[in-house]
Amino acid sequence: MFDTMTITKAVAGVCTALLIFLFGKWAAESLYGGAAEAHGEEHAQAYVIPVEDAGADSIGGEAVEEGPDFATLYASADAAAGEGLWRNCRACHSLEAGKNGTGPSLHGIVGRTVDAAEGYSYSGALEAVYDVWSPEHLDAFLTDPKGAAPGTKMTFKGISKAEDRANLIAYLATQG
Repeated sequence: MFDTMTITKAVAGVCTALLIFLFGKWAAESLYGGAAEAHGEEHAQAYVIPVEDAGADSIGGEAVEEGPDFATLYASADAAAGEGLWRNCRACHSLEAGKNGTGPSLHGIVGRTVDAAEGYSYSGALEAVYDVWSPEHLDAFLTDPKGAAPGTKMTFKGISKAEDRANLIAYLATQG
């Protein structure tokens, strides 16, 4: 069934595919400069795009001006704007008391003890960090859930804007 010519064609096909991949790697490295950096050569950036509101500590070592603290943001938070942000949460959580989804029910979350959602099995990571879901604790957790409570089951990456977190927490405070 297999003769010498068939085996020769198969080996030639494999070698040709290998050569094509090696050529593609060489072409990509020459286009994007990966080979020079791998060998210790440094390239100066050809063009720098000036950004006016870039963090000063990343450029000149100056202190970055911080915005208002969370208490100020929370005092002026807009619960109606937080309702729009709720759509990101409702994939895993509900606002109905006792109705858990992938995550626990968030009905009455603001001011509630951390592991108080009845019928939900917590990971234990949250209880080790927080005791009560105060607005400040919710703000810290919603900034970076995995960083605030390592080992938490929550896979959400977090909300970067402080105003959005304050608005969402204000909305959650009205639910319960």
